[in-house]
Parts: sequence; structure tokens; C-alpha cells
Amino acid sequence: MRSRTARALGIALALIAQVALCAPDPAPAKPVVLKATRLFDSVSGKIQEPGVLVISGDKISAVGSGAALPADAQVIDLGDATLMPGFIDAHVHLSDVMGPNWYLDFFNEIMRFPTEQALYGAQYAKRTLEAGFTSVRDLGSSDYISLGLRNAINAGVIPGPRILIANYAIGSTGGHADQSPYPPERIEVAGPLKGVCNSPDECRQAVRYQIKYGADVIKFMPSGGVLSLADPVDNVQLTQEEMNAIISEAHSWGRKVAAHCHGDRAAKMAIAAGVDSIEHGSFLQDDTLQEMKKKHVYLVATLFATDWIKGRLDGFPPTIAAKARAASAQAQQMFQHAAKIGVPVALGTDAGVEPHGKNAAEFALMVRNGLSTEQALMAGTANAADLLGIADKTGSLAVGKLADVVAVQGNPVADIHSTEHPVFVMKEGAIFLGAAPR
Repeated sequence: MRSRTARALGIALALIAQVALCAPDPAPAKPVVLKATRLFDSVSGKIQEPGVLVISGDKISAVGSGAALPADAQVIDLGDATLMPGFIDAHVHLSDVMGPNWYLDFFNEIMRFPTEQALYGAQYAKRTLEAGFTSVRDLGSSDYISLGLRNAINAGVIPGPRILIANYAIGSTGGHADQSPYPPERIEVAGPLKGVCNSPDECRQAVRYQIKYGADVIKFMPSGGVLSLADPVDNVQLTQEEMNAIISEAHSWGRKVAAHCHGDRAAKMAIAAGVDSIEHGSFLQDDTLQEMKKKHVYLVATLFATDWIKGRLDGFPPTIAAKARAASAQAQQMFQHAAKIGVPVALGTDAGVEPHGKNAAEFALMVRNGLSTEQALMAGTANAADLLGIADKTGSLAVGKLADVVAVQGNPVADIHSTEHPVFVMKEGAIFLGAAPR
């Protein structure tokens, strides 16, 4: 015999189902027409005039001056502005942000509970979206904070960009993916669950753990990093067999792989193993860049992070400051060579090193270091969408794509800095910045 509670629950569910069946379907939202002086085509790199988009629900239903405008459409006229695809940042860390003093950051890392830190992350996600970045790739967080942000955004609980997450970055004991060198008596030594591995089998296990807990992409550390105490900035930290295991395992699960890599030798090994992108790449040599062009391996240079750090080194331990100086001395020259060679480039900022919401500063830094304005804009839209594997959904303003739209004043091809001050942001047909329809 069923319990009274079970019977009551059954009755309640039946009533809910009956109400749902009787409830009328919600009225479909009216189409929205976006108008501006111009539109940026991120596939061709050309400006089109005038700029016209028709949005039906969460998708683009018509593009261009010849588009038929529905009679019942709500119109948003943005005037002397340019309609663009929502920007994409291929390298962020939404769960955290670096302050002016490394020692205080270290204290906060120890003292804040993950649930507390997640609330900060929600603010960083909102700032990123309002800056025009409707999609990002989060390349490493702790305590699954970015996983929670992604899921909450997808559920409509909080505003934020579309997020592809990596969970824990994968690397060797003592390397850039390992914890700060806390005394081992006071903290658990990390293993494959948290991305630390020391053999091909352990590295495969680490990949599987990240995917088990929701990773959309795998990030690993074949070379050293700047903001870590225990390792050189450019040494090789994984064997070729370990890199092969990480990348082959990730690809077998349908996940792309990003390699944090300042050092040239480690990059060559990662490229040989089949990596999809090299992050940072400060010390890459021309022959490595040529191989990246040949194999269509993307460079995500994160120039903004290097530029931000180099003026704030007084707040870092001497070991980290020295590594930052060495990396910043080479990063811009490397990017200039990559631009001349024609390496595929996707915009990435390493936001979290610098403040969230300022991501568009990367556009101007790429232009300053060799890309045309058109190429830089494509790096932050169509190219980044291709790297993230979401080009079928976003990255360009085309019929059937999600209505991810940014508008900036004037012409961004003439003034790349206009990307830093969007006047309108739409993600999947919902407006997060700018005027509502009239």
C-alpha cells in the first residue's frame, strides 16, 4: 500500500500535468529588425551598407538591405553604428581575477569558499557579456566554478556569455597546472582528478576525469607558465608520449585541445601530437609558426595579458616578475612574425589576469602588432568560432545562425577602439545592452 505522502505527490503531479495541458501556448514574440548604417561581414571581412538584420526568436531570419521586413516587426534603429557578430574570446578564466597584489590574491585563494568565489564569477560573466562577448572558452578553473557558471547561464539563472569549459588544466607534478607549492602536510597532493599526471596512462585518466565532469574542451600545459612559482616559463613539462596521450584521448571523445605553451620546443611537440591551438606562444620561432600555418593550428596570443602584467610587476614575487619580463619582451615580436607568416589567429585575452569586461582591448593590440583591422575583427568572430567548433551556430551574421549581435558606434574598420565601447549587445535574441524595440 502506497504511503499517504506518495499518494499526495501523485495527485499533485497529475494536477500539474492537467493544468499544463489546459494552459494556452504563449504568444510568439514579434520579430525584431535591427538597423544601422553598416554591417560587418566576418566571413569576407567587408563592410556592407546599410546594415539590416531580422531576428525571429533566437535566430537570424534575414540579412541585408534586400531583406523582407515583417509588417509586425519591432524596429531598433541604431543610427551611425555597425552591426557585428557577437565577439568571441577563446581564452578566459571567469572564475577569478588577478588583483594589484599577488600576495593578497594568494590569501584570497586560500580563504574564500568556492560558493563565495562563484558569486564573483557571476559578476565577471555579466561584465564579459555586456562588453559584447557572447561566447567564451574558459581554459581552467578550480572547484568546478566555471562549470557551475556555464550551467547556470544555460539555465537562464544568471546572465553571461555562452561558455565552453575545460575544468582543471592538465600537466605534470610541479608544473604550471599543479597547485602553488603549499607545504604537503597542509594540503592534498593533486592527482589526475585535478589534472596532474606523470605518465601517459595517468594523462589519459586526467582527460577522462575532466570530460566526466562536463569539460567541453581540454587544456594542457606542455610548457611552463608566468604566474606560477615553481617552474621555468618555457621548459618542456610533459613527454611526447604524455602529450600524444592527452590529445588522442581528447580527440577520441570529440573534444578539441588547447596547449598553454610559452616555450618553442614544447610547442613543436604539441603540434606533432595534433593540438588544435597554441595559447600565448611567447617564444615561438618562425619554423614553428610555419608548421602551425601548414597544419591550421590556431594561435591565441593573449597579448592583453602580457601588456597588462608588464606595467604591474612590483606586486609580484621576484621569480614571477622575472618570467613576466622575459615573456613580454618576446610576445609582441612573435605575434608580428605570426601575422606576416599568415598563422591562423583567434582572439583570446587570458581575462582573469586582467579585469573581465575589458576583453576588446585585444583587438587593438593585434592591429598594433601586424593584423589589419579586418583580420583582427575576424579573429574575434568567425575565426574564434571555427576554433571553438561553434561556427555552425555563431561567429557570423547569417540566416539560421543564433542572434548573437554587437553594435558599435561608427566604423570599427576605421577605428578598432570602437569595439571597446559597444552600444548594443544581443545574445540569442535577448537584449543585454542597449535600446529595447519600439
